[in-house]
Formats: sequence, C-alpha cells, structure tokens
Amino acid sequence: MKVFIAGPRALRTLDEKIIRQLISISAKEHEVIVGDADGIDTAVQQFFADRQYENVIIYATEGKARNNVGRWKIKSVVPPSQAKGFRYYAAKDLEMAKDADFGFMIWNGKSKGTLNNILNLIALGKKCKVYLSTVNELYAVKSLDDIKCLVSLCEEDTQMLFQKLLKENEQIKIFLREDYRQLAINII
Repeated sequence: MKVFIAGPRALRTLDEKIIRQLISISAKEHEVIVGDADGIDTAVQQFFADRQYENVIIYATEGKARNNVGRWKIKSVVPPSQAKGFRYYAAKDLEMAKDADFGFMIWNGKSKGTLNNILNLIALGKKCKVYLSTVNELYAVKSLDDIKCLVSLCEEDTQMLFQKLLKENEQIKIFLREDYRQLAINII
C-alpha cells in the first residue's frame, strides 16, 4: 500500500499521535510517498531516515528535490508549462494523491496546500486520515461531508478558503459532477 503523507511548511515537529501513525505505517511496510518541502515533509523524512526506513519515495517538481534527508529515490513531476506559485507545486501534490492508496495529512487548519491534498484524495476516491494540530486529534475523512465537518472546526478564513478551493479545483469539479450523476442514477 502507498501512503501519501503531507502537511504544511509552518509545522516542523511531530507530536506523539503523529509518531504513532508513522510507526504503524512503517510496521506494515507501506510505501511512503512524501514531498520535498520544508516543514512536515522534512520532519517526516527525518523520522523515516532516523529509522533507516527505505520504502520512501520523494516527489519533486522537475526532479529537483529541495530536501531528501534519506537520499531516497526521487519521482520527478513536471508541472503545466504556465504554472507558477501554488499551482506549480500543486501539480506534484496531485500526482502524489493519484499514486497513493491512502493519505495521512497533518494539518494546522490553515494550510491551503494540505487542504487541497485532502480534497484531491477524496475526489480520487481515496480515504485519508487527518491530524488536526489545532485540536490534537485524528479524523477519518472519506467524503466531502467529512471535509466540511473538519473545516467547520477551523477559523472563518479557512472556511472561505475551502469554498474557494471547491470552485477552483478541477479534480473536485469532476468528482462533484460524478457524485451528482450517481445520485441521479440512484433516484431514477
């Protein structure tokens, strides 16, 4: 099983609940998919490097890893030609969500990138476990309704960001169209 692990650059430490999840992932010998950013990506990399865990793949935009603590294999992701800023790195994140079987997101209730990763995973029909650092709790996220409940625990700015991401995210638009189509089929 491939597990996509991510979180914001603003968080740099792993608390006990996160560490227990990472130990469980490694005990099951799951393949870890992680990005190359500072913050949670690097903290997760350091955790697995300290344990000499080899089943890790680093995803890097254009193959240029900013961080690769364990000198693991790198998967290069080429973003769309005009992509800049958030969209430049979001292409890599979407590729990780596509390749993963499951997600483990560490979220501070603010990070746009982590929220977008959660949305992508659910839109792709994949389950996700989210550690919300503001309340130090783990949540199972399996549906758009689960994400709405999670976002309701966050500040108003995050709730507005969620609505904006729903409007912008092509993968979510496809998911919603298919979801409504399925609903219509069930009604008929």
